[in-house]
Amino acid sequence: MKLSARNQLKGTVTKVTDGAVNGIVTIDVNGTPVSATISMTAISELGLEAGKTAYAVIKATEVMVGKGEHLPLSARNQFPGKVVSVDKGAVNSIVKLEVLGGNVMSATISNNAVAELGLKEGDDALAVVKATSVMVGID
Repeated sequence: MKLSARNQLKGTVTKVTDGAVNGIVTIDVNGTPVSATISMTAISELGLEAGKTAYAVIKATEVMVGKGEHLPLSARNQFPGKVVSVDKGAVNSIVKLEVLGGNVMSATISNNAVAELGLKEGDDALAVVKATSVMVGID
């Protein structure tokens, strides 16, 4: 299956925390934990357990970009990295950051946000993703 989601990060499940309706799946991607909040039904249907290979799948529109190495936010996933490109469109830009041991994460953010943050190639930046915005896939 091919997906339109730009961010497909392959890793290994390190932990599954069960809840009544949803659980938290932690996937190690090149030494960095990525948290995903998904339904217990999905966890069961995908057979997710520690040691299993899985993908953290994140739409570019769900990735926020900030400056700094860690921001005081409720978002569980904060990945420091470097801006590798900024492709401006009429209203939005695609900002690509190298994070998670060499993976490139794409973020769709407004041109106003790019200007306000002063984002340009080579800048240190932070990709931020809520755990509820991370989907999990398997082969």
